[in-house]
Amino acid sequence: MLSILAADALLPARYQMAVSLGWHIIIATFGVAFPAIIFVAHRRGLRGNPAGFVLAQRWAKVSGVLFALGAVSGTILSFELGLLWPGMMGSFGDVIGPAFAWEGLAFFTEAIFLGIYLYGWNRLPPRTHLLTLLPVVVAGILGSFSVIAANAWMNSPAGFDIVDGTVTDIDPVAAILNDAVWLQWIHMLLAAYMVVGFTVAGVYALGRLRGRDDEAHRLGFILPFAFASVATLLQPVVGHIAGERLAEAQPSKFAAIELVPDTIDGAPLTIGGVLIDGEVRYGIQIPNLGSLIATGDPDSRVVGLNDLPEGAEVPASIVHLSFQLMVGIGFSLVALVLWYWFQRRRGVDLLTRSAWFKRGVVVAGPAAITALIAGWIVTEVGRQPWIVYRVMRVDEAVTDAGWIWWSLTTIVVVYASMTAFGALVLRAMSRRWREGGEMRVPYGPEDEDDEAPVHQPAGGPPGPGGGT
Repeated sequence: MLSILAADALLPARYQMAVSLGWHIIIATFGVAFPAIIFVAHRRGLRGNPAGFVLAQRWAKVSGVLFALGAVSGTILSFELGLLWPGMMGSFGDVIGPAFAWEGLAFFTEAIFLGIYLYGWNRLPPRTHLLTLLPVVVAGILGSFSVIAANAWMNSPAGFDIVDGTVTDIDPVAAILNDAVWLQWIHMLLAAYMVVGFTVAGVYALGRLRGRDDEAHRLGFILPFAFASVATLLQPVVGHIAGERLAEAQPSKFAAIELVPDTIDGAPLTIGGVLIDGEVRYGIQIPNLGSLIATGDPDSRVVGLNDLPEGAEVPASIVHLSFQLMVGIGFSLVALVLWYWFQRRRGVDLLTRSAWFKRGVVVAGPAAITALIAGWIVTEVGRQPWIVYRVMRVDEAVTDAGWIWWSLTTIVVVYASMTAFGALVLRAMSRRWREGGEMRVPYGPEDEDDEAPVHQPAGGPPGPGGGT
């Protein structure tokens, strides 16, 4: 039994990285996008809407819980890079290490100022308190850039030379500013605002479905939904530009996305379908549309999967279906957004009048998360068999340790426990808010013992509201 578990580390290492990265990336989106939404809510409070203060307080506490969970999962990931993939980190640690160092600085900046913001209610002057959110917003965005830069480098390696098998002439700036980084980062940044915006808006849409009709629920819906709307409408444009680049920079991934088995002039767009014995089956093909979308020329050539070098095969069906799932969800969310804003322009408030719209918003959060994970499957599985594209294969980078099945099992238990813990804490917070109670700011003094002067923001103190 032990010999079987120790036989091959590649499969469990892949599973463990998938579980860790998939879990962490969902939590990380809240660290990237949530602070800006909280900033706008707080600013609404300063402009005379007490519901803005209610939401800012509650969302900041939720953000603190999620930040703590993300800190744990991010720490696990940092160790996994070295433990699971010593071949890559041993060879290229000096190349991409600075990106992770910058992410660490951003992480600590975000943690410090988020703590100041949480503790600063009624202790800092109102506008000073609001401004403490700005470093949190900036740190979240810059931290995401650092991490995406490292992943983009794996897709478009730069900033080094290899001489006699040794990595030399290292240029960390060139590595970070590789050819893929800007489009990949913007694509991920927009995805983060979609996930957070739709998830938070869905919470308040669900509250409206359950009859909670108050200003906190109205504002709690419209602010994150507005952020998500902008990101959703921009995302197809960025995705199209990224796809055009991909056709030239990573033809193997593009062929898998389009499910093109043989090199062809005027590749079709395949809707659905899987690759079986080198043939596309169970799909609908629209002639020339694949080439048109990729290059703007309906007759342009697309390199097929069968013309890839031996040993460079891509799991095409998984990549293709994941991409189509991501795109299908994306355009469904575009339709939801356009429906709302078109009706609002006509003077119709769907949040008040349409139960089906509210149900759609409730579903939009999980749908955006699904699209996010599908997108990362395309990015990571589509690069196979390379861990560093055309430089190092995954099987050359993986550890030869015999305990990876055990660590995979441990990781699954750890993440399941953190998921349950986070859900219980957030549910308890939500229940107290629905009952009209407010949780104390961590480490803050009790009201009756607090003799410090209280700075009340314009518009009066936050009321109990009706948060979900």
